[in-house]
Amino acid sequence: MQQTDVLIVGGGLAGLTAALHLARQHLSVLLIEKETYPHHKVCGEYVSNEVLSYLRFLNADPVDLNPVSISELEFTVSSGKKLHAVLPLGGFGISRYRFDDFLAHKAEANGCNILCDQVADISWHKDHFKIYTISGMLFSAKVVLGAFGKRSVLDRKLSRVFMQQKTAWLAVKGHYSGIHPDHVISLHHFKGGYCGISKAEPDVINICYLAQYDSFRRYKNIEEYQEKVLCSNSALSLAFANVKPLFSKPLTISQVSFAHKNTVENHILMVGDTAGLIHPLCGNGMAMAIHSAKMAAECVTRFLNGTADREKMEVAYEQQWNEMFRKRMRTGRRIAALFQKEKGLTLLTGAMALFPGLLPLL
Repeated sequence: MQQTDVLIVGGGLAGLTAALHLARQHLSVLLIEKETYPHHKVCGEYVSNEVLSYLRFLNADPVDLNPVSISELEFTVSSGKKLHAVLPLGGFGISRYRFDDFLAHKAEANGCNILCDQVADISWHKDHFKIYTISGMLFSAKVVLGAFGKRSVLDRKLSRVFMQQKTAWLAVKGHYSGIHPDHVISLHHFKGGYCGISKAEPDVINICYLAQYDSFRRYKNIEEYQEKVLCSNSALSLAFANVKPLFSKPLTISQVSFAHKNTVENHILMVGDTAGLIHPLCGNGMAMAIHSAKMAAECVTRFLNGTADREKMEVAYEQQWNEMFRKRMRTGRRIAALFQKEKGLTLLTGAMALFPGLLPLL
């Protein structure tokens, strides 16, 4: 049985950021990720500038990847109404294919071990974890971080409450060549969902949307759904007419849940989407993943340095996470509920038209 200070389950944005942070603290860190790098992921691929200073602290400034600077938001509804706003902080577009690979190399350069495998089970016994992989490997760790994404078999093994609730959303993402202004991220509403469009690389456009499953399943395939439903919004119709797909077929994730999730389960600290998924109009999921990894890594470092016990580590992380994200999550759920009702959508867009400061505030 191999031993490590910290074992991180999942090598997405949150897992990699935490791994890099902890490795820089000279701790033994093992990250287990089921896919080799680089690989594409379903993601909006827009990062708020709120995390830039932290990435620079980690010596992982994404400027080395030539990201696309984004400063404005365009928002449309299916009725044709269009709103614009300057993003108060701004952000950048960057593909997960390049960004995750970049962070993986940074983590390894700082001493993190990355294993391509899949965790089958995690057990807690006498103040340490045992982690079993599907290849038959066994590890022991003082701390485990859960960074295994939006929904996983491990969620069911841990009996997480949200897994018992009905999930209504499907996520679809594709890369395209074509025309889209570099500095603009567009968010378009259509009946049953939202679609975001922005540059992920200077010559790559990311189109990613969330669709209610009940709306989607009435159609034969993604292409028909996009043509009949998404393109009922004239802005989306024009956007799809001006691009060509770079993937043979879009990437999809089903059973996307925005339900409440506990940030600590069976002494495992959850980060990124594993701790909670945020709606598009009330925050930035990539920045949230990075920020949650920072908070978790700082709490873990204090625990392993002996300045906090396990209970204090878990309580501190949960408190910090709630202070930073609970209001955003609650706002997101309320906005999503409004958008699922035509009257609510009309009221919200009307209010944003009358009070232009409301959109950048959201």
